[in-house]
Amino acid sequence: MAARPTTRFAPSPTGYLHLGHAHSALLAWRAAREAGGRFLLRIEDIDRTRCRPEFTGAIAEDLAWLGLDWDGPVRVQSAHFREYGAALDSLASRGLLYPCFCTRAEIAREVAAIGAAPHGPAHGPEGLLYPGTCRRLLPAERAARIAAGQPYALRLDMRAALAAVDGPLTYEEVGEGRLRCDPARFGDAVLARKDTPASYHLCVTHDDALQGVTLVTRGEDLRAATDLHRLLQALMNWPEPAYRHHPLLLGPDGRRLAKRDGARSLRELRAEGLDPSAVRAMAGV
Repeated sequence: MAARPTTRFAPSPTGYLHLGHAHSALLAWRAAREAGGRFLLRIEDIDRTRCRPEFTGAIAEDLAWLGLDWDGPVRVQSAHFREYGAALDSLASRGLLYPCFCTRAEIAREVAAIGAAPHGPAHGPEGLLYPGTCRRLLPAERAARIAAGQPYALRLDMRAALAAVDGPLTYEEVGEGRLRCDPARFGDAVLARKDTPASYHLCVTHDDALQGVTLVTRGEDLRAATDLHRLLQALMNWPEPAYRHHPLLLGPDGRRLAKRDGARSLRELRAEGLDPSAVRAMAGV
């Protein structure tokens, strides 16, 4: 890890920030400020169906209220789809991507059929692994379907990707040393969807490289994704940051704080009269 790390906080504007966000942001901010490094704010709004502009503005307001500052302009991912497209083109030119025309229903039927076999379906960090239906299509059939206007996603050909990198992949986890990666457990991961020009996995690794992030601070729930991110970094010759995956804050019911479960937002806490120092203490940083 760099002596003067560059860290980042990269929320998705799908709701207001809660204490879990504050915990992660404060950890990254302090890691940078205490070492004389840089702290960046990035808005990961590639999911245009769930992200809202009003939440983007609220994120900056809430962080400033907490006493956090950041270096340089805020990077908003939705303004950079062309850059992500160029990264996808690079992978495609090396035969590492293929179009997938399967609907969710078709995938579910095929996975169910596989599940009836003695070996059963394989599972990965993001659920059932894609069975590779469209990987087996001939180039002419792929081209004909695309020409006919059939919607498709772009999947990483995991076998080809692993063959394109040298040796086993590892990453540096702060406090734990070097850990071995197993990207294969993700199967043929989606890197661009029918309704989203690029996936989280592609965009986050692209932006960490572009912005010079040297320490990625994020929740333990994203640790598994590091295996796939290291593979993308190796394929694209992007630099490797160090990682710090922190435990998740839990609510009174023992479940992790989440927007979808109605976790109290920082705005609600502020409206109740709490000051920034009290909220930082509640965030455990």
